[in-house]
Amino acid sequence: MQIGPYTIDPPLVLAPMAGVTDKPFRQLCKRLGAGLAVSEMTASDPQLWGTRKSRLRMDHAGEPAPVSVQIAGYDPAMMAAAARYNVDHGAQLIDINMGCPAKKVCKVDAGSALLRDEALVGAILDAVVRAVDVPVTLKIRTGYTRARRNGVAIARLAESAGIAALAVHGRTREDLYEGAAEYDTIAAIKAAVRIPVAANGDITTPQKAREVLARTGADALLIGRGAQGRPWIFREIAHFLATGTLLPEPSPSEVGRILLGHLEALYAFYGEQHGVRIARKHLGWYAKDRPENAAFRAVVNGVVTAEEQRRMTRVYFDGLAAPMSRAA
Repeated sequence: MQIGPYTIDPPLVLAPMAGVTDKPFRQLCKRLGAGLAVSEMTASDPQLWGTRKSRLRMDHAGEPAPVSVQIAGYDPAMMAAAARYNVDHGAQLIDINMGCPAKKVCKVDAGSALLRDEALVGAILDAVVRAVDVPVTLKIRTGYTRARRNGVAIARLAESAGIAALAVHGRTREDLYEGAAEYDTIAAIKAAVRIPVAANGDITTPQKAREVLARTGADALLIGRGAQGRPWIFREIAHFLATGTLLPEPSPSEVGRILLGHLEALYAFYGEQHGVRIARKHLGWYAKDRPENAAFRAVVNGVVTAEEQRRMTRVYFDGLAAPMSRAA
């Protein structure tokens, strides 16, 4: 997939997820095969840019190009200013959030709430594209409600405004994350525009990735929740799409090594105290569907030091690896 001067290869993108796609996770997913990793959404309100949370979200030092930063808001002028600010601080792509279904975002008429007002959508897109000299991308849903899936109309507005690429989640705002994603609207969007389109929603296996590409004709895939606790999903999908064969599942020993490296990156980025807290949700995702995962989560969630968190992680994954070593 081509976005301006940038070739996204493989065409597999880590979706922006608030509280998840921080710099340590983006860098990890890139190392494990993602062609692009989009930041957590950053606020368009300049009063928030000086907060510790915003400063961390805008820290892109050491990230491989292209650096993609998502902005969220509802006011065209503020969104344009946010785009300029982030480009001045290292962004090489600006992504506009019109896909988030969270209540706290939609109640201020941002995120997927914008899909109700096509005139405002057009004004925001025009303002942001004119404000910066880097490619601007857009993330949307298929519509605000099931009764009004206006994704095709929004996509045409995006193309007319000069949006460089479009990502579409196969649910409406009304759906939140319930039920199954639908791909017919994404296929209709792809057929209606000439800009690259990435399909998103329920992509959790290499086989599902191939199915979604076939059903939508999309140029790329955007993977969010499927990467939580499985950041190697990108290399698995890339290998399957290229060869038609599945990579073996990573062993518990390899998962343990990946996780311990992720923990170290979190401690370094956030500091030990905050890093330990942030790590808890990731530990739960990595352990999901593994033996004794509930007991592991119950104990590790009470840990308050990095040393103890490391130790318990090693013990748990070494314990999972031991039966496999004896069998070999």
